Amino acid sequence: MKSQKSLLQGLPTTIDTVFLPAVSTDDLPDNVRAESLLSVRITRSFPALCDTLTSLKELGTPAAALVVDLFAIDAIDIAKQFGIPAYLFHVIATYELSLCVILPKLYESCASESRDMAAPITLPGSIALSPEDFPDLMNETNSDAHKSVMYWYNKFREADGVIVNSFLELELEAFKDLKRRRPGLPPVYPVGPLIRTDTEAESDRGSECVKWLNDQPPKSVLFVSFGSGGTLSVEQFNELALGLDMSGQRFLWVVRSPQDKAADAYLNSQSIVEDPLDFLPERFLERTKGRGLVVASWAPQIQVLSHGSTGGFVTHCGWNSILESTVFGVPLIAWPLCFEQRMNAVFLTEGLKTAIRVKENENGVVGREQISELVKRLMEGEEGNQIRRRLSDVKIAAGKALSREGSSTKALAHVVQQWINSK
Repeated sequence: MKSQKSLLQGLPTTIDTVFLPAVSTDDLPDNVRAESLLSVRITRSFPALCDTLTSLKELGTPAAALVVDLFAIDAIDIAKQFGIPAYLFHVIATYELSLCVILPKLYESCASESRDMAAPITLPGSIALSPEDFPDLMNETNSDAHKSVMYWYNKFREADGVIVNSFLELELEAFKDLKRRRPGLPPVYPVGPLIRTDTEAESDRGSECVKWLNDQPPKSVLFVSFGSGGTLSVEQFNELALGLDMSGQRFLWVVRSPQDKAADAYLNSQSIVEDPLDFLPERFLERTKGRGLVVASWAPQIQVLSHGSTGGFVTHCGWNSILESTVFGVPLIAWPLCFEQRMNAVFLTEGLKTAIRVKENENGVVGREQISELVKRLMEGEEGNQIRRRLSDVKIAAGKALSREGSSTKALAHVVQQWINSK
């Protein structure tokens, strides 16, 4: 709740926030999947959502539209009950919307022929996506979670529109593909890149990182962060530390306590109580003193990526991190962990060509030698320079998209006009 309130503090004062009452999930088993838990919490909040919409109507200020994300997609039915348009806010890559259209039919075909999906599928822009790079739940074909995803992927067609946090120039082929598939699909509106800004409290909390960056040469620091919940195994944590040490490059590393599963900390961060610095190899801080800064659990990512000393970013390939690195023109080492991140890594390396991707060994670990090599390739090699040049063009396109006459500005204005007309 604290993190949510921190985010809300950055919203304009013209936006009112309503907190729906907490719901109980005590009846669920202790080992329930995080995404299933989230879905249940949202569904059980629907009665309170109906009460809120009813109150607005009774006050003479009825809602003009309802915007939901994928986990709350059944709220589309609530919008219909109240006679208001429903929009899906798609917070990850537009390319996944293409999967929403393609995969249900492919899975039906495979099921009818009693075979597994083995061959890569081709995404818009001739990007080949292998089944092992599908979002996690898509490969668990016999699970209830997979059935839920397939349901969501069909349900989104009932929305009046899809708002995506991307921009036309970034995923042009995906937008073209979705437009070609209409009618039968809702219109898609790119309104990004929407990235958050640090609150005053966060800026103060991150002052140590900024002060350290101020003393480093331009474009010399590799930022290493796996997002707000991404974690590594103990073995992988150790290999990353030794790889950074071997590279000889400057780095700013946000460390989190190791976990057995990469996704364990996303919805369960409260359970991590160990000091992550305790897991560092012996004398690591001593050996890297002066060229490395290690911070526990959190860093002001926007301030770091926008800083002139930052020259590279090791990322878990979360969509928000991708957009932030794009806006600030920071080249990437793609290290996907879970969810849709492997698909994002394919898009970065094969589509945009703005990242170098790590490769796990037969034990699922990225070794220290490879880490050291990739870091040096990105930070001081010609490959890294080529990526920077490509990112420079994408960065300019991102700025234009949000300009007064930009594609994202026009798309958002069109959506708002539709909401006004629906009253």
